[in-house]
Parts: sequence; structure tokens; C-alpha cells
Amino acid sequence: MDLSSISPVLLIASVMVSATPILLAAIGEMVVEKSGVLNLGVEGMMITGAVVGFAVAVNADAPVPGFMAAALASALLALVFGVLTQLFLSNQVATGLGLTLFGLGLSALIGKPYEGMKSPTLPRLDLGPLSDLPVFGRMLFSHDAMVYLSLLLVLAVWAFLKFTRAGLILRAVGESHDAAHALGYKVVRVRLVAIAFGGACAGLGGAYLSLVRVPQWTEGMTAGAGWIALAIVVFASWRAGRVAIGAYLFGGVTVLQLNLQAAGAAVPVALLSASPYLITILVLVIISARGAHGAPASLGRPFHASA
Repeated sequence: MDLSSISPVLLIASVMVSATPILLAAIGEMVVEKSGVLNLGVEGMMITGAVVGFAVAVNADAPVPGFMAAALASALLALVFGVLTQLFLSNQVATGLGLTLFGLGLSALIGKPYEGMKSPTLPRLDLGPLSDLPVFGRMLFSHDAMVYLSLLLVLAVWAFLKFTRAGLILRAVGESHDAAHALGYKVVRVRLVAIAFGGACAGLGGAYLSLVRVPQWTEGMTAGAGWIALAIVVFASWRAGRVAIGAYLFGGVTVLQLNLQAAGAAVPVALLSASPYLITILVLVIISARGAHGAPASLGRPFHASA
């Protein structure tokens, strides 16, 4: 095994790219769960965003319309989940799983004509002197706009939940929807907005996969990224900063195992490929064993105004 072939600079740069789609999906799902809703359809929304974003970008010959269309399509798909669970009071777990299955099937149908095509991708941002720095320039300041947007989104969500009245209302709805309703807050409306936001974020994450990370459409290309995003929210104890840490840790493990394969590590390829998911499961088991909490009190509980 030749570890000298692994460049630390390129490794860290690759981690930032690898973590971005999961970070986008996870931060959106965290907001949804903060409102008291458990949406297990993140994988379906991501794959829908990936195929819609790719199709629009290819036809428009530009990536930005693709990202916009992906966010819109996944937000609309999320609102279907929202209407079913918040207005018709369907089971959130079953509906979320149905959303994932629907998204996977829909993406396969839409994406069939686009297999084998290449999409226009986002260019790297020119950050002037920062991009020209000897080591840190290539490592941190030579990425596309979505990498930095995902980090700004984490900061914005943290500030929104901590310092704004709207963020306080959303947290109140997630902790006790009955108390929030008694105070006059529109619980269903707040949750629908949160659900749409989470869907849009998942769509952006999916579009990043098909337009930047692997600029082509492949059926099932999310490969469980939506489930990892759900796990990261739990790992982060529903805190925005920890969501970013979790996403980058998973991205780091993913990139490292690919580099170890390329370096000829004396470990079975199947085990290396499975290592990011095995480590995620291990972390969740440890968190559960320690009794770590932080979930909103009303998470997953149905709300009815007349209750």
C-alpha cells in the first residue's frame, strides 16, 4: 500500500465536496424535525432533486436553473407529505417511507432518457488572493458556490433558531404543539413551511450530486445519502453546528476509503465501501447507549386543532 499517493490537500478539498450534498439535506431535515415532524422521505426528495435538476440543467445548458428546479420539485414533493401528515393525519413514518419509494420510482422514469449524458457544472469561485494561497487556497478557497452556500445555510439556520422570533415559534411547535396552539400559533402552517424548506434543501443536495460531484445521471445515484442525512441529525442532537461536523466526518470517511482503495490497501474493497455506513451505525449505537437526548418533545406526534 502506497500512502504517499494520498495528498492531504486534495483529500481535504475532496471532503468538502463529498460532504456538501449530505450537509444540505441534513440541515433541512433538522429544521423539519425541530418543528416536530419526522420525514423519512429525504432519500426520495434527494433523488427527485437530482433527476429534475439534471434534466433542467441539460435542457437549459446551465446549472443554476437546474438547482432552482430541483429545490422547487423537492419542496412540492415534501408538501405532498406535509398535506398527508398534517391535514389528513396519516402516519408520518409510513408516509415518509412511501415518499422515498415514490421518489425512487419517479426518478427512474424521468431519468431514463438522460442516461449517459453529461451536464453543465458549476465553476469554481475565484476568491482572489485567498484562492492563490499556497496550501489553504486549494484546500479551502477553490470550490464552487454551493459548498460555501451550504456552510452559510448552517450559520443562517443556527441564527434563525437561536435569535429570531420565528425560530422560537418553530421550536415551540416542535416541543409542545398543544401549548403553541393554545398561544395562538398556527401549528400546521409552521410545520408545512418547515417541511417545504427541508424538501428544498434535500433537492439542492440531490442536484449537487448530479450536477457537480458526479455531473451525470445514474439511477439510484444518491446511494443512501438521504438515510445518512437522517442519521446525522440524530448524531448532531438536533444542533446546526453538529450537523455540519457530522456531515464532514461522513464525507471524510467516504473520501478516505476511496483513497485507500486507490492506494491498494490490504482490506477487502467491499469492507472499505461499506465503512462509512458501518461507522455511522456504530456512532448511532454509541449515542443510544449513552442515552443522549435532544429530540423535540413532539417529534413524530400528530397534531389536531380540536384535540
